[in-house]
Amino acid sequence: MSDVELVVVPDERAAARETAERLARAARAGDHVALSGGGTVGAAYEAAAELEPDWSAATVWWGDDRAVPPDDERSNYLLVKRALLDRLQRAPAVQRIKGELGAEAAAAEYDRLLEDIELGLAVNGVGPDGHTASLFPHALELAERRRRAVAAEAKLEPFVPRVTMTPPMFATADVLLFLVTGAGKAEAVRRAFAADPDPATPASLVRGRSTVAILDVAAASRLPR
Repeated sequence: MSDVELVVVPDERAAARETAERLARAARAGDHVALSGGGTVGAAYEAAAELEPDWSAATVWWGDDRAVPPDDERSNYLLVKRALLDRLQRAPAVQRIKGELGAEAAAAEYDRLLEDIELGLAVNGVGPDGHTASLFPHALELAERRRRAVAAEAKLEPFVPRVTMTPPMFATADVLLFLVTGAGKAEAVRRAFAADPDPATPASLVRGRSTVAILDVAAASRLPR
């Protein structure tokens, strides 16, 4: 676990607050920030908007999204818009994945936009199967070394094509932050942060220049003591 700083907090609310504080600092610093979707991060985005309502110096990207229009309920963009962007007094520059173009076209455009971009902060989750962003177990995208964004096949519901940043793009992040809560993620957390890197657990292969895992006690329950 030497490559990951583990931050274990009492519960999901505390994990959201810890993440929000780091997001607020990144906004003040004017960083390029990559955000994710999922069930855990919404509270963190809401708290980040309260802590820092001025994101005008920052640029917001998406670590992954589904190939759907921006107003589709399955869209990670829409989740971030509701939880963060709509709550800000001053908005960041927004570089969303244009999923309405289709996964291949959207990925090609996003890859071009990401050229020469280095992330200050990327916020990722970890699924029960060990996936992160839309990098799924044993997926070919895990071996990508050149492109910054690629199309990806969905391996879980909703089964729609996706666009995801690649491991080399995430590797540009000054801080790659994994936010993971709940006992249902505990085994995936162990494999991601306390076992050897393995394509069966994509989160074990994705690292930034520095990597932090913010975990509640339940998610950390299977880590070595």
